[in-house]
Amino acid sequence: MTSNTQPLPQRRFGSTELSVSPLGLGTVKLGRDKGVKYPHPFTIPDDRAAADLIALARDLGINLIDTAPAYGRSEERLGPLLKGQREHWVICSKVGEEFNNDNGDSHFDFSARHTRQSIERSLDRLKTDYIDIVLIHSDGRDEYILQHEGALTALQQCKQEGLIRAIGMSTKTVTGGLLAAELSDAVMVSYNAAHQEESPVLDYCARHGKAAILKKALGSGHLISENDPAQAAMGFALSHPGVTSAIVGTINPQHLRENVAACLRALGKSANLAATQL
Repeated sequence: MTSNTQPLPQRRFGSTELSVSPLGLGTVKLGRDKGVKYPHPFTIPDDRAAADLIALARDLGINLIDTAPAYGRSEERLGPLLKGQREHWVICSKVGEEFNNDNGDSHFDFSARHTRQSIERSLDRLKTDYIDIVLIHSDGRDEYILQHEGALTALQQCKQEGLIRAIGMSTKTVTGGLLAAELSDAVMVSYNAAHQEESPVLDYCARHGKAAILKKALGSGHLISENDPAQAAMGFALSHPGVTSAIVGTINPQHLRENVAACLRALGKSANLAATQL
């Protein structure tokens, strides 16, 4: 598969040895269609369509792929889909939230024991010996989870054992995001033109060399207009110097191409602006 779009560059993932593309592929829609907050209904793609999407993402220069136990069958589908290309991908998964495919409900468990079991299960599902990034999938009690539950300690232990390369938290509060950035390698935050409340976390990451992944950079699709599909939203999301990568969860190949093109334009504008300020 070939593409007319310039491939994406890569960025260092905080202080780790990982390098990731500034755009990552989210895989909620590969495994779950219940209890999601997208503006339009969708059909979970079959294996052929999913394989083609992943191949396109790789061809466009995307090397970060985001999944989670909370994404239904996403992890177990990715295992076979990524067979033979593991070294290309930086895989980010999560612990803490469990999703029931039968009734569409989620529940949370941040204990050390469950965290360890979740990681071992993810390794098995993903058919890999290690996971590059594992984040705690917060239920909103960010600080309490980090300070009083066993998940962070379990992640640190798994990192020491080589099962994980980088750890962090997908947060929902500013104070939790700041604490997660302080205590771990990375933080995932919501940030877009309509939701800028968590920008202090990105400021902290920029100052201290921590990795920051954006969720909802396009507002789960709500910020996309027919006249300007992705450029304005992507430009805003990637303009913050603390952002390492933004996750987009499209299963539409054309939208993926548009997102990458918008990302490249945003990066080009940032580079031109920096040059004029020298």
